[in-house]
Amino acid sequence: MTIGSHQKHIMAQGAVVIAALALAGCAGMGKKATTTLPAPDAYAQLYDSKGADRGRADIYRDTTGLRIELVARGFATGTYGMHVHAVGQCTPPDFASAGPHWNPTSVQHGRDNPMGAHHGDLPNLTIVPDEIGRATLRMVGSRFEGDGGLLDADGAAFVIHAGPDDYKTDPSGNSGGRVACGVIVKEGAK
Repeated sequence: MTIGSHQKHIMAQGAVVIAALALAGCAGMGKKATTTLPAPDAYAQLYDSKGADRGRADIYRDTTGLRIELVARGFATGTYGMHVHAVGQCTPPDFASAGPHWNPTSVQHGRDNPMGAHHGDLPNLTIVPDEIGRATLRMVGSRFEGDGGLLDADGAAFVIHAGPDDYKTDPSGNSGGRVACGVIVKEGAK
């Protein structure tokens, strides 16, 4: 199985789950948490072009690759494309500095593209009224560091786009402009 078909297989199986949870439900109804969650291996604090906080993506290494836990804030009801981009820079207003999608295997974009998918291709984020967006994403077979890894010499960025990804149009899924961006940094890095 090639890397492209492997990623399509994982996404088609529903290993990537997107859910929108009510803010009140996420807050634990006012009870104090008694468990300590493990620190992520890396994270991306997301900002829009005006510098407003738009959420955070926490990245964890696991036995199959990488897991991303996303909380998206301040988005209107709708569907948004999300991608990991190849360069660890987020210069407003258009965040073009983040470069193309993370694509160490040089394939085309999209799980529905027979020549895809990029490592940085993710499912769409759906925000419903009066709720905060949460997502758990799995990037099976993706490396964290080193040549071809997420945190290579020029780093990476997590980007949310203005519209939904069509999962097939190369190179970006027709997902529109970049509306939020966060440089992915190792936990504990300054």
